[in-house]
Amino acid sequence: MSVPGATSGHRRRAAAVAATLACSALLTAPGLSAAAQSAPSPPPAPASPSVTVPRLDWSPCKPGSPYDCATAKVPLDHSAPAGRTIDLAVVRRQATDPGKRIGTLFVNPGGPGGPGTVQVPQNYDAFPREVRERFDIVSWDPRGIGNSTAVNCFGSSEEADAWAAAKPGGFPVGEKERKAWIDAYEDLGRRCEKRDPDLLRHVSTADTARDLELLRRSVGDPQLNYLGVSYGTILGATYANLFPGKVRAMVLDSNIDPRAWTNGAAPGEPRTTTLLRMGSDRTAAATLDRFLDLCGSAPASRCAFSAGSPEATRDKFDQLMRRLRERPVGPWTYAKTVADTVNGLYIVNPGWTDLAQRLQELSQGRAPKPPVYPPPPPVAQPNPYLGDEQAASVWCSDSPNPSDPAVYHGLAEDSARRNGDAGRFWAWAAEPCATWPARSADRYDGPWNAPTAHPVLVIGTRYDPSTPYAGAQAMSRELADARLLTNDGYGHTALFNNASSCISAYESRYFVDGTLPPPGTTCRPDTDKTPFG
Repeated sequence: MSVPGATSGHRRRAAAVAATLACSALLTAPGLSAAAQSAPSPPPAPASPSVTVPRLDWSPCKPGSPYDCATAKVPLDHSAPAGRTIDLAVVRRQATDPGKRIGTLFVNPGGPGGPGTVQVPQNYDAFPREVRERFDIVSWDPRGIGNSTAVNCFGSSEEADAWAAAKPGGFPVGEKERKAWIDAYEDLGRRCEKRDPDLLRHVSTADTARDLELLRRSVGDPQLNYLGVSYGTILGATYANLFPGKVRAMVLDSNIDPRAWTNGAAPGEPRTTTLLRMGSDRTAAATLDRFLDLCGSAPASRCAFSAGSPEATRDKFDQLMRRLRERPVGPWTYAKTVADTVNGLYIVNPGWTDLAQRLQELSQGRAPKPPVYPPPPPVAQPNPYLGDEQAASVWCSDSPNPSDPAVYHGLAEDSARRNGDAGRFWAWAAEPCATWPARSADRYDGPWNAPTAHPVLVIGTRYDPSTPYAGAQAMSRELADARLLTNDGYGHTALFNNASSCISAYESRYFVDGTLPPPGTTCRPDTDKTPFG
């Protein structure tokens, strides 16, 4: 999921999947009472069969590209299908073995705010071979995001860049930075409310689940095949409960606890944020500790930040953090380094090795070199605008967070006492929601136990810096019929880390013929994919 302020520029590179899969900030509406902000909504009605199914006129995204692109027109408000329509950008890679093709696999790469038309092509090779052979793999930029009809609260890129430059990177440290951060996101909310208030009220997860049902109908599949990672797990769970009879195969990888997302549909002002309810601070701290243990157990030739033992390496990290609070290294402040560290834990290979190198350079007083991004995929618009407001518009319309900006400093310091530096990062990530100007007109708050036509496969990773393993356990309990597959490994999402042939084999078998792994199955990373191996 994606975090406001965590990256160095307002226009994140869409190809940098590790950064864009982090958890995003939420925002809540000023002017709404606490009860109105948090009151549970009735389950919205499923999309009517009378809604016009969008036509997908596929054509190569670029000359010679293996990817096809199309645009789907869908209602802004699914309860008023004759009203305003919006565009969804859609991408497809056809099955590589057409003679054995089963159907279409829809993929959401996370966020909220992940542009599927970029991230899925960028990571196409991470999908299991048999899945690529037997399914057309289709993704899309959800409403409000990227190349679709997008939330954009600025008149120009220069205006967006100026806004981004006025706030601290990562999270605020000290009273002056806290004021600058809060003021910046309050200003962002005002700008967004002026630009397109109707769109802000219709970018919820439930809206996108209805879009997904229309896309399923548009490709002609009788039931849905779906793979959702990170935020995509909440989207999948929402679809499964709105359209339970349409689930053929659904994999949810790196899960958000649905009750944490909705605050249990409890009325009144929430006491804490979505991310702290999820336990993102705890799992980030545990993953960072594991990173430092493995690094310290390796020689410096394999982990540049190693100090010769786990204990010495943890001490070295703590000393670096204290030093950066007093003396930043060029633009590398304490907060920027913490944010970079958490994001650097998402993709293990080569992400953990690269992170260790950056930390080592900082420990020697040198600013790390700028990252080298992977080449853009062969799609028409590989670098769409992805401002902070896009992720926030989805998250804040769905999930309750405290509406008083003043409480976030206390939440951050309390989390830091229990979970170290990562606690501040995850606590402040939700503060933008305190002053967000809109709530969804039609969000889904549960229940989550509608019996689906076929069982769901839930995957959880032990050392995940964003979505804790406990979230996968909770998802498997909440859904009516789900099987938990444990990835005893590292990083955010089994899919994008692509480190376990065991996970890939079970995933492929499930998508092809519905076979679930035995109860209690645990997979481990392949020997050549372990950190610092």
